[in-house]
Amino acid sequence: MSTPYVAREPDANGFIHYPEAEHQVWHTLISRQMKLLEGRACQEYLDGIEQLGLPHERIPQLGEINQVLQATTGWRVARVPALIPFQTFFELLASKQFPVATFIRTPEELDYLQEPDIFHEIFGHCPLLTNPWFAEFTHTYGKLGLAASKQERVYLARLYWLTIEFGLLDTSQGQRIYGGGILSSPKETLYALSNAPEQQLFDPIEAMRTPYRIDILQPVYFVLPELKRLFELAQEDIMAMVQQAMQLGLHTPKFAPKAA
Repeated sequence: MSTPYVAREPDANGFIHYPEAEHQVWHTLISRQMKLLEGRACQEYLDGIEQLGLPHERIPQLGEINQVLQATTGWRVARVPALIPFQTFFELLASKQFPVATFIRTPEELDYLQEPDIFHEIFGHCPLLTNPWFAEFTHTYGKLGLAASKQERVYLARLYWLTIEFGLLDTSQGQRIYGGGILSSPKETLYALSNAPEQQLFDPIEAMRTPYRIDILQPVYFVLPELKRLFELAQEDIMAMVQQAMQLGLHTPKFAPKAA
């Protein structure tokens, strides 16, 4: 998939200069999402947001994010171009580096962007990388992906999509969001917790057998009993589950095929 976006390069001191119009886009996105996420995002995410202390008036520098992540879980972010191969993605996660593309969407694509931009990566994912359970699962996932075959990676991708990107959580206050793809999207934030989609109790094998499309609101979400379930999953034999899911085969998609 090609992209019209070009990641911004840092200067000799590692500082990335963004034009004022792009800082404005960041400000609009973060202000809007913070309001929407009240009573909808899980507490672990909100704790991470507080620790990161993300600025509202400007796009943060990667070094600011690294200071917090390294102090909390030993992670850091890595600057990447807009799209990276699976191999690079797994290599980064396996070395506790989370890829961040250093471009931000245009005002015309404020509500939805197919490729992950700096807002999606930093606002959607980095807060939870301050959480040891979430960080451990992401690290394990990277190591497994690195050793997996091409076919196994497709099943692992579904697990990632339905947890790290689009996962929900059961709490004593009701369902809350932890998936970065939901947390960074105004439409999906409201939709995911509505009665419209199907919600299933999380089962890793079922998640791996569930087809998805990246360009629509998700028809089904998997709900974790608690965030610690991801940490427990990281200790289990995920690759044996991949084999089982491959033997069982895919479920029928709950969405229409993409128009040619």
